[in-house]
Amino acid sequence: MTLNQQSTIELSTATARLFFSARTDVGSVRTVNEDSLLAQSPVFLVADGMGGHAQGEVASQTVLRVFDEHIARDLPSTPERILDAIHSSNDAVRDLSAADDYGTAVSGTTLAGIAFVDAGDDVGYHWMAFNVGDSRVYTWTDGVLSQLSVDHSAVQEMLDAGLISTEDAEKHPERNVITRAIGADEFVDADVWLLPALGEQSFLICSDGLTKELDDAAIARVLAMDIRLDGHGRSVADILVAEAIEHGGRDNVSVVYVESAFD
Repeated sequence: MTLNQQSTIELSTATARLFFSARTDVGSVRTVNEDSLLAQSPVFLVADGMGGHAQGEVASQTVLRVFDEHIARDLPSTPERILDAIHSSNDAVRDLSAADDYGTAVSGTTLAGIAFVDAGDDVGYHWMAFNVGDSRVYTWTDGVLSQLSVDHSAVQEMLDAGLISTEDAEKHPERNVITRAIGADEFVDADVWLLPALGEQSFLICSDGLTKELDDAAIARVLAMDIRLDGHGRSVADILVAEAIEHGGRDNVSVVYVESAFD
């Protein structure tokens, strides 16, 4: 799946112009793509079905269905509605599992994304980022790539505790073990951030199939090209996914890249 579009959101005092590209690919090793993505203003997200778990593909697609049902298109949403979509997604994914399922029989998925929201009269328009699991949200500002989300993974917890180094983390046997997921528990604990919507802003959302193959420096080199389409008609998302596959493509790879401007 490949997508390259733009949309406009009319606000009371300005116009928000959004340019976005998205691509998901099964990769070079897997036979089923358990990743799903949504790139439809005002919400952009990636869901990575839990590898090795029952119905991972269905779980990630369920999240997309719930968000599509909850969020009006091409209008600012609200933080409350986004949170409701996250919690409703958790309920819907849990319904995929039988009451006596446990361990690898439980359906689940990561969730990472951003949404353009109206946070109220005293707060104004913001980008709301959200994350459950080890899919990621990055910001790209003035040539600097910064990871906004924090991985919910066993390796990240060991890194935070100073038990392993970054180099150890890249090859640790538990690098695929996540500690939070949509559908894993009765109540989902999502991390959220509100960033004021100002000037020009860019965001990268991806599954771990990208970051397993490309480090931040390699990703930044692509974003620094400052293109929407290259000479071969490829978008930023196309190029990043292609490079991840060239570097091995050991997992499904999904990328959504969003640029916003206000005038």
